[in-house]
Amino acid sequence: MKNNYYAQKLNSQNLFKVYETKIPRVKQYLDAEISFVRDNLTGSERVLELGAGYGRIVKELAGNCKSIVGIDISDESVSLSKEYLKDSPNAKIMTMDVKNITLEEKFDVILCLQNGLSAMKVTYPDFIEKILGMVVGGGKVYFSTYSEKFWEYRLIWFKEQAEKGLLGELDLDKTKDGVIICKDGFKAITHTPKDLKIIGDLSGYEYQIQEVDESSVFLIIHKK
Repeated sequence: MKNNYYAQKLNSQNLFKVYETKIPRVKQYLDAEISFVRDNLTGSERVLELGAGYGRIVKELAGNCKSIVGIDISDESVSLSKEYLKDSPNAKIMTMDVKNITLEEKFDVILCLQNGLSAMKVTYPDFIEKILGMVVGGGKVYFSTYSEKFWEYRLIWFKEQAEKGLLGELDLDKTKDGVIICKDGFKAITHTPKDLKIIGDLSGYEYQIQEVDESSVFLIIHKK
């Protein structure tokens, strides 16, 4: 955990500041991701979010499901979540590394949103098998990454974060082809639709790949 950028730097109040963006197109992207998931919930689901941070998405979805649990690698983000989620009694976040999940409960929906696969640096197919093992029959897993059409705005957003001191200065010579690299060593990749198809095929279940708002690309795996 000590080498995880999200545990050391992009946590707690710093992570909160990431989403205090002044870029309208980025706000639209963030809202569109949540709206897409919300529109596919019935209100009866038990939901798990991987890499939940301080609970930004958890709070938005708490009123649209039976319960929602988030896990995050950062103790500081989880501490912040207690105040942030105080008015959402069916929501909670706990400190846990996604690579070493110890939850015994099964869920109707599992979420790994906002390019979470990049941050988690997981290996396949073991990770996919583990996650699908935590979903009930008939449940769904949602993974999302950035659309290629969002690259321009993503770059502007990361520059904004660097100016706030949340990230190191962007290395513009190396930042290209969907990969953002900062001079302090931070690296954020993107999964292409082809990558998502490979993950979907590895799952062994029916899946779909859908672009949302020209911002995100979702892989939705249906566990039959």
